[in-house]
Amino acid sequence: MRKARIAAVLTWIYAAAFGIPAIPVSIYLLQNGYLPMFMDLFPMYAGPWDGLDGWVFVTLLMAFLLVVLVASWAAWLAWRGRRSGLVLGLALLPVEAVFWLGFDLPFPWLFGVARGLLDALALMSLRQRPQGRLAG
Repeated sequence: MRKARIAAVLTWIYAAAFGIPAIPVSIYLLQNGYLPMFMDLFPMYAGPWDGLDGWVFVTLLMAFLLVVLVASWAAWLAWRGRRSGLVLGLALLPVEAVFWLGFDLPFPWLFGVARGLLDALALMSLRQRPQGRLAG
């Protein structure tokens, strides 16, 4: 149960840091025609998809936000000891990775690897519990 809860917390931190900012970045892009800078270091969410039309880019950002929200819901299910949350969390990782590549996001990879390992370990511990819920 502890592994699933740690993975859930990592998911929520990742969602707050990379999912929620998609909303103000989208608004900024539509108003100004270019991406905002992160602490004057680099444009936010810039990557291979950066050259796409503004509305297409915003649509991709909103799709990313939706995927992150579903991952957060899966984390909540896993937090509550549900096998479905662990399975959904693992299934979403490749989908999320497509967005990490398209937006050139380096840090979510670290969260993703940790979440994947913790979810997989928690899921493996469920094989010993036929009722499908984590103990503890």
